[in-house]
Amino acid sequence: MSTLYCILLLSKIMKIIVGMPAFNEEKNIAPLILKIQEFGYKVLVCDDASTDSTTLIAKKLGATVIQHSKNIGYGATIQSLFSKAKELNADVLVTIDADGQHDFRDIKKILVPIMEQKANLVIGSRFLEKKSDIPKYRELGIKALTKITNTAQETSISDSQSGFRAYDKTTLNQINPTEEGMGISTEILLKASDAKLKIFEVPIIVSYEGDTSTHNATSHGLSVLSTTIKIISIKHPMSFYGIPGLLFFALGLIFTVLTLSTFSETRTIVTNQALLAIGSIVVGLVLIMTSVILTSVISVIRERKN
Repeated sequence: MSTLYCILLLSKIMKIIVGMPAFNEEKNIAPLILKIQEFGYKVLVCDDASTDSTTLIAKKLGATVIQHSKNIGYGATIQSLFSKAKELNADVLVTIDADGQHDFRDIKKILVPIMEQKANLVIGSRFLEKKSDIPKYRELGIKALTKITNTAQETSISDSQSGFRAYDKTTLNQINPTEEGMGISTEILLKASDAKLKIFEVPIIVSYEGDTSTHNATSHGLSVLSTTIKIISIKHPMSFYGIPGLLFFALGLIFTVLTLSTFSETRTIVTNQALLAIGSIVVGLVLIMTSVILTSVISVIRERKN
């Protein structure tokens, strides 16, 4: 029995929902919904307060629509899709952009590792097979963000920012995304890695004809970077805050000794040295106390969960 036949058979039994974050996509959303429905999948659209006919079109075509009363951000739409998929008792949630950049035919490909029980979370990667006509500046930015993400997780991947993904029921139940911005893609990966979920990648093709992305590259990068730093600081507070705190404290002691030594010889206080001594010691103590408090709080939370 071929893998493709097995996928088609299982897709008839399992509840597979294809979720689309959308903002002002009236020009692109209709053909995408129709093509996905031809596969027999339920379509779920999260409209992030569009000012065009996105919601009206999606509803007329039979999609389930979640409407945000105000524009919150990409991360908020993913949160809504996760929440609704769990409410609908989905076996698999596939997320795909509503702008038409993703090839809907890759949905079957992205489902295979889950159907074969090789993965809990599958990422459609633009870099496993170089077929996507991705702009060079964007490719460099995504690869840089992916390297940062890989430093904070056990699984090494090639495309941490791909929005074309599949999540099985285990992932939907265990991961609770909270980021409202573009950092949510990284947040989910880091939380999945921390939960020891199996992450898999498959090659996909993405079309950048017309460069339809509505996300600002700089704000995207900053969002991902801040999310990564925040999660690392929470996971490893002693390393993130404690070690720099000890270094600042030690530096402060060195400047204190230099200040006292100069004073004993000349009976004068070098202001710059004294300020550096006081400042370094204060910063060091604040960082050390932060690491201790965060470690204690996290330990209590983990004990309560267990």
